[in-house]
Parts: sequence; C-alpha cells; structure tokens
Amino acid sequence: MATCGRGCVPAVRFCQRLNRLKTLDDDLMVTSMKRCLTMVDLALLGVGGMVGSGLYVLTGTVAKDTAGPAVVLSFLIAGIASLMAALCYAEFGARVPRTGSAYMFTYVSCGEIWAFLIGWNVVLEYMIGGAAVARAWSGYLDSMFNHTIQNYTENHIMKWNVPYIAHYPDLLAAGILVVATIFITFGVRVSSWLNHIFSAVSLVVILFILVFGFVLADPVNWSQKEGGFAPFGVSGVMAGTATCFYAFVGFDVIAASSEEAKNPQRAIPMATAISLCMAATAYILVSTVLTLMVPWHSLDPNSALSDAFFRRGYSWAGYIVAVGSICAMNTVLLSNLFSLPRIVYAMAEDGLFFAFFAKVNPVTKVPVNAILVFGLLMAVMALIFDLEALVQFLSIGTLLAYTFVAASVIVLRFQPEKEKTSSKVNSTTSPNTNYNPEPSPEASESQIIAQDSGELKEYESFSDKLQLVEMQKTRERSAPGVLKARWEPYLGRLLGDFEPGEVVAFSVLAVMVSSVSLCAVFVFGSNQLQLPTWSFAVLIVVFGSTFLLSLVIIYAHEPHINTKTFQVPLVPFIPGASILMNVFLMLKLSPMTWIRFTVWVAAGLLVYFGYGIWHSKEGLRELQPKDMAARYVVLPSGSLVETVQSVQPNGHGDASALHTTPSPAQSAEEQQAKR
Repeated sequence: MATCGRGCVPAVRFCQRLNRLKTLDDDLMVTSMKRCLTMVDLALLGVGGMVGSGLYVLTGTVAKDTAGPAVVLSFLIAGIASLMAALCYAEFGARVPRTGSAYMFTYVSCGEIWAFLIGWNVVLEYMIGGAAVARAWSGYLDSMFNHTIQNYTENHIMKWNVPYIAHYPDLLAAGILVVATIFITFGVRVSSWLNHIFSAVSLVVILFILVFGFVLADPVNWSQKEGGFAPFGVSGVMAGTATCFYAFVGFDVIAASSEEAKNPQRAIPMATAISLCMAATAYILVSTVLTLMVPWHSLDPNSALSDAFFRRGYSWAGYIVAVGSICAMNTVLLSNLFSLPRIVYAMAEDGLFFAFFAKVNPVTKVPVNAILVFGLLMAVMALIFDLEALVQFLSIGTLLAYTFVAASVIVLRFQPEKEKTSSKVNSTTSPNTNYNPEPSPEASESQIIAQDSGELKEYESFSDKLQLVEMQKTRERSAPGVLKARWEPYLGRLLGDFEPGEVVAFSVLAVMVSSVSLCAVFVFGSNQLQLPTWSFAVLIVVFGSTFLLSLVIIYAHEPHINTKTFQVPLVPFIPGASILMNVFLMLKLSPMTWIRFTVWVAAGLLVYFGYGIWHSKEGLRELQPKDMAARYVVLPSGSLVETVQSVQPNGHGDASALHTTPSPAQSAEEQQAKR
C-alpha cells in the first residue's frame, strides 16, 4: 500500500498542476489598461454585440419555418434563458473585474486546464463569428448592387471549386475586417465611439421599423384565416426558442471589458441587465411588427423586413432597413474584434499563451499585438471560407463557456474563504526578553482575543469566555460551505463530517453529469437510441431526480454573502437551470460540429502541454520559495539563535535548518537548554 501510495504521488501532483486555481491580486482595480468605460458605454457594447444581422434575418427565418407568429414567445423564452447566463457573467464581472470573461472566471474557480480549454474555444468562436458577420455584411451589400462585386471577382480575379471553401475570395469582407482592426488598435475610446455611432443609427432604424410597421399592421395576419398565432404548436415555439437563443449571444463582451470599466462593481451588472432587456425588447417588437405586416407563411427568410415593406408598397423603406442592417452588423464586428484580443491577452498574461500577445501599447493601453494578429487571421478566414461552413462551427464553444461560468458561480458562492498570509512574517524579540511558547499563568486569567474589527478585547469573566465560545461556534456554523443549521437534523449524520465546500463541489459535478445524461435521453432516447417507453420514463425520473437532489443539497449549505458586489439570486437554481439549457442546446448541434470541436480541443491540448503548462505564472509561483516565519530563541547565556519555519496555508509548517551555523559554545548551550 505504501509503495502504491508513493507511486501515485507523481500522478496526484500532475493533476494538481492541471487544476491549480488563479491567485488574484489584492487590488483588482490596478491594471495596465485604461479604465474609462462608463455604464452607458458597456450597455451599448452589449446591445451592439446582440442586435446584429439576426434582427433582420433570424426573425423571418424562425417565423416562416419554425414558429409562425409565435416567434414572439420564442424570443421571450430565449431572452429569459439568456438572462440566467447573463446574470452569472454579471456576478463574475463585478466580483473579478479582469479581462478574459469566461476564461478568467473558470480559472479562479475550476482550474487551469479547464480555463485554457474554455478560452481556446471562445477564441475560435470569436474568430468564426467575426468572419461570418463580415461575409454576411459583404453579401448583403453586394446584393443591393445586383451582385456586381461577386461577378467581377469571379470573372476577373479568381474562382475556386473546393469543398468548404468559398467559390470566390471575398475581398470586401476581408477589407472591412482589416479596416475595423486598424480602428480597434487606436484605443478603447475610439472603439467605444465607433460603436456608439453605429448603435445609434441601428436603434433609430429599429424605431422607424416599429413605428411605421405598427401603422401598417393588420391583425388578420394572426387570425385562423392565415393559420393562427401558433401554427406549429408548442413544439414549434420551443424549437424556435433554441434558435432564438443564439440571437442573444454577445452580452459577454461586457464582462470581457470589465478591466476597462470605471466602476465595474456597479457598471457591469447594470449594463448587462439594460443591454439584454433592450435586445429582447427589440427582437420581440420587430418580430411582432413583421408578422402583423404580412402573413407569416409568405415571408422571405433572406430579407424579411425589406421584402415586407416592398410588398406593402413602400420599397423606399427597404433602403432604410438595409442601412440599419449594415450598421447592426458593424457593431457585431466591433464587438468580436474588441473581445477576442482581450481574451488572448488574458491567457498570455497568465503564461498559458505566447507572451508576445501580453504586450500592451503604452499609448493606447490596448493589446495591439493580439488585435493585429487575430484581426488579420479573421480577415483571412472571411476571405476564403464560405459563410455556411463558418456558421457550422459556431455556438458550441459559447454554450460550453456559459455552462462552466454557471458552474463556477455555484462553486465560488459556497467556497470557504481562504485565509490570507503575509508574504513574510518576522517576529523579533529583544535579546533581554526570554521567549516562552507556553502562556503564563497570569495570561490565562485574561485572554486577549482579536476581533473582526481589528481591535483587542479582554475577556476576564468565565461567562464572557462562554459567550465567546458560543459566538465562535456560531461563526463556524454559518461559514460558507457548511451545512445550514436547520438542515442538520436531516442531513447532519450524512454530510456533517465533510470539509466546508467539499459536498458542494461533488454536488456541482453531479449536476453536470445528470444534466448531460438527462438531456441525452431527451435528445437521443426516442430516435437514435430507440428506448422503450418504460425505459425512457425511468431514465428521465432517475436523472431528473439526481439533478434536483443535487441542487437541493447545494442549497442546504451556507452561501457566501457579499453585499459589496452583485450576486445572482436564487443560487444554485438559476445557474442550474442555465446549465441544463446550455447542455440541451449543445446536444442538439450536428455531429460534424462535435467532430470539429474535438479536433480543435486536441489542437488546444497540444498548445497547453507544449507551452502553457511550462510557462504558467501560477506554476512559476509554486516554484518560488515558501513564505518563511522567523523565530528567535534566547539561550541561558544570552546568545540568540534563529530558527526559520515555512508558513503553510493550513497553518502547519516544518521547521527548516538554521540559516546561520551557531558557534560550538552556542551549540553546547543549546543542548544544555534542551536537557
């Protein structure tokens, strides 16, 4: 057994290296970037990231093919589901105001390798998202001029016939990305003002669509004559919800900007809530107007709004809609180009990615190297890849990030506070003062106890001492991660002996496993697995009960209460529902998406084990000398001997050898003192 234990030590240490947590600085407001973004700036960044081409394309597609006029309900339900994920991001952005978004949040709660994989996949999501929006921007503008640019490129420049590659190089899409990249390098204020301009134009166009659209609205288009309000039933509404959920992807740009916010503790939660409400309102009202203007079954999925105005005899309004669509896509481009380099910078700053990307320009206060390199990579992807091939990659990385952030909120909410130790503790004693580790009889009569306020209070009476003991027991009982007092009669024998936070960690793992199992039965049980009805029902009950029981066990523990920053309400139930929703949507993705995801993760593991694990700053911090505490012992002759003891997190340390070798006389005196 001992040999097996010693043989397992390297494996245990290796796992500890993979799961080490990021150590945060004492002052999280200190940064090499420029804190200049207000709540309005952050809210408009969020609106720009969410209200893009989806408003002009997705509404018509879902209404015609999936939900009918009930697309209004689909957007409403999708907005509520997105709010659960957004609240988790808001809590982390306020509590950890550092750039990196989901990568940073996972690093401080789940572990290093998980954080790297989240960041690695989010980087791909942003690159593909930016390239796909640029291709859509180019195609939309080209269609307004009867595809003149496409025809000229195919006839005079180049044409390809390669699978997954565009038929022609989209020079316009690549060009707009290069121009946007150059503007982003000028600094966060320039990026913010550009986003303000495009967002303002987009909001004005949306207001025009709503006012003019409600004037042209005809309630008959929702009547039974045209198929009714929900022609595809409840299943159509829920299928539309799964598609509409992706319309709200983009609010994480607010959390990614937390290191450049003036007052992140207040601005991040407020901006997240405001931007999500504005985006949801825009989607719901525009889809309402669209399905009231023309019958839902006659919509053109590619340009629903422009076509609707054209069919009502107002073709000139289509040009206004086109201007709004282009401005909306510009805001999404800026959002992707704004967030992507900051995640790369955060990974490089922690040593998990190449240090070249961690450099911040001293003038503009932005990571210029990361902006230029990944902006150009995004332009190359937009140049050669087809829009449909790009879109197939989307969503899985974002949903995975949402899942880990929700789990991280639960873990940190019930995690016991770590005791802070000073970097070096030196307690010196005058040579004329004897060191006595045992308390004197006089000291035992009056105990000096340090209070939370930092003041010292003397307890002289026995009743005061009993009151102090009871107060300390109450504090221990109400510490984060400890079983609540009212649950002790029911769960005390089963869960009372575990360390604080340990049961919660296992329960979060059970939530994740049961979520995957439950959603897998829902998605694959009837068709791919062809389960009998009784087996399907039993599995649903078992995995559903495990999911709910795990959440109840987590709820039975004391949470960490922080009144200084925003906290997600109803933890762990809101994060748990977000996890379930995200897992369900991930399992609904195509098998090819999962294959591509696996290949990208494998490439990321090569980068991590080839570079990141060896250059991790957390790993380098572990190699630094342990914190030491000096202790001085005065011998009978009056000579001073110094011993050094390493300070461990749990308060136990091993005394090391003396730094200075004592003289023979001192050694003899020391031996005599010991006897």
